[in-house]
Amino acid sequence: MATLDKPKAADRGKVGVFITDCEGPVTLNDNAYELSCHFIPGGGEFFTRISRYDDVLADVFKRPGYKAGDTLKLILPFLKAYGATDEGMAEYSRRNVLLIPGAVEALGYVREIMPSYIISTSYRHYVEAVCDALGFPHGNAYSTQVNLDRYEMTEEERVRLEELCREILEMPILDPSPELLSDPSRGFKPVIERLDEIFWRILPSMRCGEILSDVNPIGGEGKAEAVRDAVSRNKCSLADAVYIGDSITDTAPLKLVREAGGASISFNGNEYALREAEVAVISGTATPTAILAHLFRHGGRRLVLEAAYEWTSERLQGFNLPSRLINALKSYRSEIPLEVSIVTEENLMSLLEKSKRARKKLRGEAVGSLG
Repeated sequence: MATLDKPKAADRGKVGVFITDCEGPVTLNDNAYELSCHFIPGGGEFFTRISRYDDVLADVFKRPGYKAGDTLKLILPFLKAYGATDEGMAEYSRRNVLLIPGAVEALGYVREIMPSYIISTSYRHYVEAVCDALGFPHGNAYSTQVNLDRYEMTEEERVRLEELCREILEMPILDPSPELLSDPSRGFKPVIERLDEIFWRILPSMRCGEILSDVNPIGGEGKAEAVRDAVSRNKCSLADAVYIGDSITDTAPLKLVREAGGASISFNGNEYALREAEVAVISGTATPTAILAHLFRHGGRRLVLEAAYEWTSERLQGFNLPSRLINALKSYRSEIPLEVSIVTEENLMSLLEKSKRARKKLRGEAVGSLG
């Protein structure tokens, strides 16, 4: 988060590394939510409950050994119990990739001007499908590695997991507000205790519980580590990185890049992303992503802030943008008003409301409301 002082003239000559989250800045999907809906009866409600539990453990309790995005390992035994396979997950993902408007063109341009990477908490099946849809190299994408078929599950375990799933569906949805969590009238304490019992005692005692110990979702600090790896691959520093994210799994990499002097950008982000980002993008297309990458390529963080300080068509004319980016900006057609701003204490709540509306408009109420 920045103080709203006009940036000084930018230093020129940067090259930089472009790094983006996948779901939100590049695609409209929440693949794990959608897989849950596809395979598990009541899967959308089930996933929402586990996702809120994830938010509580990662952001409120800050439980040691737990990181944002570990939802993706918690739901795997249940997906398997209801018939999910690696091929089934891959096929569903291939058929249901939904790209943000302009993503192919934006990512295509960015790849022309600087090394580019996607870092996603999503399963490999989905991220590979997204790379294919974008024409993006698989080797430049980080994702959660899962080989679901290698795990065995007895019929007894399958039945037990179905019973636990139905039990979870009867639970109230947790609210990740510390005040509400501690309010006895809300009844959240026994819910958390029961979920702890299910995920950290019952499931690990099962044969299929190996999934929980083996799978390591790339979220939170895992994403930050992937950022460090991408930067190292290009023999540059974190100050040479631009990172774009939108959710709780992006807080660690956004903070890492921001504190190092790189560009940290929220794209239609929720409260978790906005509080760690220096620049907020609210948009119905990926065009601003390409513009900000271009500015970073030529002037680093300072040029990004200079543009975000007063983002207007007239001022952008002075940044010598390529005609293809100018034309894409001029052709912007969306119900979502385009806004790019520096995030400050004063405008945070306003940006959050606009950003939340954009998330839900683009991705739907259910997906847009997830952490």
